[in-house]
Amino acid sequence: MKKILFLLTISFTLFLSTNTFAQVLSESAKRKVTVGVDIFADIWQYKVDGTFLPAGFRARTINQGANVFIMYNLKMGKGLHSFSVGLGIRSHNMYSNSRVEDVKGDSIIFRLIPDSFNNKVDYNKTKINMTYAEIPVEFKFKFKSGFKFGVGFKGGYLIDSKEKYVGTREDSGTWEKVKNKDINHLEDWSFGATVRVGYKFISLFGYYQITKVFEFGRGPELYPISVGITITPF
Repeated sequence: MKKILFLLTISFTLFLSTNTFAQVLSESAKRKVTVGVDIFADIWQYKVDGTFLPAGFRARTINQGANVFIMYNLKMGKGLHSFSVGLGIRSHNMYSNSRVEDVKGDSIIFRLIPDSFNNKVDYNKTKINMTYAEIPVEFKFKFKSGFKFGVGFKGGYLIDSKEKYVGTREDSGTWEKVKNKDINHLEDWSFGATVRVGYKFISLFGYYQITKVFEFGRGPELYPISVGITITPF
């Protein structure tokens, strides 16, 4: 809940700041540039295989993420439709009942956290995070009524990853906060399709990633389906 409120605060601040900036731009300039933020929940798709993902593995239903972007719009014809290309930063989280373990540098496995009732292990949070720099392209269709929709594709390059665990140690039962940077065997590139349907400055947003998060044969088959909202002050 705290993370969701944090993302909403960032979005509202972005809206106010960019809306103020937009007031000094001409209408022609505003039509050429789109600045926005996506706030979404990841629905993780995965296959429990007994090796990389053990039986009993569960990802949380709602895994919040965010994306900020700026796009340059190239007008198509005499209407309001356009083809857009831009730059963005996208961040995904996956919360689960497991921790990441590197097996002698050869592969990544997810190890279940022992049952808190039987083994006296309790935890507040365990997640992995991946952040990508990306290039989105999109066909945008806008109408005088304010209705709009868009379809597109984007490719991202991994720029940061980490595992975070907040809970008790299995050996001593003491409380600890652990953050491990640079998870091994992640794919450097990600690709996926996007869709948006909205009215004026707010839209529903969807992203379907067609590439897996981990390298084939060196980690589990994981990929996100993202659903959320897009706010575009201009």
